[in-house]
Amino acid sequence: SGIFMGWSLGANDSANIFGTAVSSGIIKYRTAIILCALFVMAGALLEGEKCMKVLNDLAYVDLNSAFAITLAAAITMSFLTYLALPASTSQAIVGSIIGWTLLYSPIDMNVVRKVVICWVLTPVCGAIIGWVMYMLFLPVVKTCFKSVVSKNRFFFCSVLIAGCYGAYSLGTNNVANVVGVYVGAKLLTPKIASLIGGMSISLGVLTYSHKVMYTVGKGIVPLDPYSAVISLFAEASVLHLFTQIGIPVSSSQAIVGSVIGVGIAKDVSTMDIKNVIKIFMGWIITPTAAGIISLLARIVLNVFIGG
Repeated sequence: SGIFMGWSLGANDSANIFGTAVSSGIIKYRTAIILCALFVMAGALLEGEKCMKVLNDLAYVDLNSAFAITLAAAITMSFLTYLALPASTSQAIVGSIIGWTLLYSPIDMNVVRKVVICWVLTPVCGAIIGWVMYMLFLPVVKTCFKSVVSKNRFFFCSVLIAGCYGAYSLGTNNVANVVGVYVGAKLLTPKIASLIGGMSISLGVLTYSHKVMYTVGKGIVPLDPYSAVISLFAEASVLHLFTQIGIPVSSSQAIVGSVIGVGIAKDVSTMDIKNVIKIFMGWIITPTAAGIISLLARIVLNVFIGG
């Protein structure tokens, strides 16, 4: 179930790293997913352990519980991926943990509050950083790069750097959502868990990331190359910031917030409000659905198996 969860995360979240760049025509889809897969692995292996503790602090989880919790979250993510909705794996795994323990085990509400606050702050920080960076660097770009050739070269290099940084940050922050509960259940060491989680996320990026990539890249606001670069840098900054805090957050929320911030800086009238509402609905559905699936699984197991 952990590998299934990683695949779902890769298919839904990881491609958001390069979605804005692909949809704006700066780089090709194939190039984007290969770079994303490689740097997700690097981030998972180098800093993936930092966000695992908070999931294990939510509630005690044994091996059988870890399997069921992760499976419920993975099913939720796969369904939302099929609907082309950018969902949050952090919300899915936390919702699943809460659902599993709701009627049967104590849960640390202080940790829950801390996580929920970070969920709210993720798109807000993305929007603020995206808006500030857009307004700050636009005059510089216009002054320093006047020819079409120099602008195209600058945007291409910037997108590659920002995208690779974003993929790295995703690996550092989100691998905990895939394998963190297995570390808490003492099945895997943090290093082995990071390796397995990073590989499974990369597999999802390479095999089934196309639909959500274009939802994020084109569905909120039309993006020119400069906007795509700013959105990527803002998203990467948000993810890496929360990694240092030790809280796994959503790359989807970070990139959507960043794109909204850029949209506000450009012209709020160009934003597709209906699609923004659709995406926000996905964020509400994610923890709710994962929690319900996990709770129902726990009830069924207790009725037919016991314990």
